[in-house]
Amino acid sequence: MSNRIKEIYTRLVDHFGPQHWWPGDTPFEIMLGAVLTQNTSWRNVSMVIETLRQDGLLSFEALEDLPLEVLAEKIRPSGYYNQKARRLKGLFAAIREDSGSLEDFFNQDTYTLREKLLAVKGIGPETADSITLYAAGKPVFVVDAYTYRILLRHDLIAEDAGYEEIQELFLGKLPTEAQLFNEYHALLVRLAKEYCKKSNPLCDSCPLHGL
Repeated sequence: MSNRIKEIYTRLVDHFGPQHWWPGDTPFEIMLGAVLTQNTSWRNVSMVIETLRQDGLLSFEALEDLPLEVLAEKIRPSGYYNQKARRLKGLFAAIREDSGSLEDFFNQDTYTLREKLLAVKGIGPETADSITLYAAGKPVFVVDAYTYRILLRHDLIAEDAGYEEIQELFLGKLPTEAQLFNEYHALLVRLAKEYCKKSNPLCDSCPLHGL
């Protein structure tokens, strides 16, 4: 199992090269994107982030001070905007109450940071881990629908495998390095979008063919 997990990474790096994820200029922007991308495409998230940038609102303090209903309208293109606005407000409040600043909040150890993110209403494991890995630079592996699909098709997991079980495949068999986890997850996303598609996968030309 360990060898197959490592072999997947080697093949994907050889095929695609480095991915340089996550899209975003600052830890705050990355955190914001991780919440906004729930149930929507990154194109819609990019549209929201660019609008906030142009309006001078792309900062923790600016969005923290923005009234809930105004924030909801600003992020409308991301979908589920009222729900996401409440989640963001809850996240901002938790960060302010816990640490006073985003920088201090992200300076906590991996386990503590992840648990505090999961305690925020509407922040599930995938979003919490995306923030922990990509915004805070902590070594945790992000599991998403793409990861599940690829591993299932290669008989590395059972159909009923849960988030933590899938995550442990990577955490238990790879060096605990944020950059490695960052690249590996990004490569899996690339593979799923280009080859291991939900419908009509391109198995014969897939870089993992014959694994």
